[in-house]
Amino acid sequence: MGDIFLDAVKQFGIPPINNQKQHALVIGDVMLDRYLMGSVGRISPEAPVPIVLLNQQNERAGGAANVAANLALLGIKTHMIGCVGDDSEGATLLKLLQQLAIDTSGIYTSKNRPTIAKTRVLSGHQQMLRLDQESNATFNADENTGLNAAIKQQLALKPSVVILSDYAKGLLSEANCQAIIAQCKTSNITVLVDPKGRDYSKYSGATALTPNKKETAEACDTTIDDADLIKKASLLKQKLQLEFLAVTRGEEGISLIDDKTHHLPAIAKQVFDVSGAGDTVIATLAAGLMHNLSVLQSLQLANIAAAVVVGKVGTVPISQGDLLDALASQQGSEQANKVCDLDALNLKVNAWKKANQKIVFTNGCFDLLHAGHVTYLEAAKKRGDKLILGLNTDRSVSAIKGPTRPVVQENDRARVLAALESVDAVILFDEDTPLNLINAIQPDVIAKGSDYTAEQVVGGKEVQSWGGEIALIDLVEGRSTSNIIKKMNS
Repeated sequence: MGDIFLDAVKQFGIPPINNQKQHALVIGDVMLDRYLMGSVGRISPEAPVPIVLLNQQNERAGGAANVAANLALLGIKTHMIGCVGDDSEGATLLKLLQQLAIDTSGIYTSKNRPTIAKTRVLSGHQQMLRLDQESNATFNADENTGLNAAIKQQLALKPSVVILSDYAKGLLSEANCQAIIAQCKTSNITVLVDPKGRDYSKYSGATALTPNKKETAEACDTTIDDADLIKKASLLKQKLQLEFLAVTRGEEGISLIDDKTHHLPAIAKQVFDVSGAGDTVIATLAAGLMHNLSVLQSLQLANIAAAVVVGKVGTVPISQGDLLDALASQQGSEQANKVCDLDALNLKVNAWKKANQKIVFTNGCFDLLHAGHVTYLEAAKKRGDKLILGLNTDRSVSAIKGPTRPVVQENDRARVLAALESVDAVILFDEDTPLNLINAIQPDVIAKGSDYTAEQVVGGKEVQSWGGEIALIDLVEGRSTSNIIKKMNS
């Protein structure tokens, strides 16, 4: 496993896998993506078409091969099964994969069909033309025999995850899909599918599918504008006996459907090209699962990775460095967004309550943050799923502590507290007590230090009135802001 990706995984607090023999197997329609890039300065005198002055060309692994490239660049040992033609495009594609240390021994070379190749002509970020090379012929007996032998051989190596990357080019027939899924079930191997077509029955019994919104609508025999699309997708999950379904929805993010539905908002700020974004999602999802992340955590990683690749031109796999940079940027942004006003907080609270997450509230001045504060907040967070911190404004701190306080002004205090993993939201309040704030958000738990009694806790009776509870948290002895200030002044 790559060290940089391990660092990213550690940011979730999950231990990495230790068995270096683990690997992923990608099975599907491999293809070569060519890009001819230039600029347009005039129209051809021969026909009303733009003339592209070529200044750059490159070739990249596409289709299922791009899934494998994403995995390899995330540090995952990867094996590949597919079919190429006995031609220069096939040789180029194999070389690209081998340069990434991907095991290509399972790729069958056919003398009866060309390598699938897509050649795109671009001017700047604008695609002017695409030329496709492929065969629509059904796989013949020799091809099926060769591919089935490769599948049998590779599954015998017991991969941790199998990805079926279906581009509807014929390799993943219903018979092949069901045979692979059945064998993986017997061996307790996770099967992730990037599906195609309207009939998903051939993927029945897989661990999960990752269709986009349009593909989901087609499989559910409805439209992308259907307000009940996610509900219908949930029924599709049950029908296919999947463990979960992850619907990629472009600018709307990703919806995870398992026991309940989770919506992950889109992160991308600039979208230049969505080519290959689905490949990145399923590959990063697989990498996360191989590192023992939960499905939701893995999709959070995948969502961030997809935001990176759509900001680039053409089919570009996610790299370890790009993912780590994006994670760092995302975490910094999320920390800043934790500091919110009441309207923004209510949006968060409503989403958390819809997801049946238990909300804890605490409040205080938190001037000169110290180990006692951090320990207290960590303990408060353990009483639920989300921790909201009501922070006294400078005026109210002065009213409570005297004219020399606070030492640290309110915006700085809020930003430092937002950086704590235990804190999910920070809101400033200027009243003498946080009672109005507590009534507005109606938390499930109100936490205070054990130097209070339950009767002394502001908002305690109100929280109990709607079925909530009071949690009195033990404090760390000898740790206080007042002691720090005395030491500084002595």
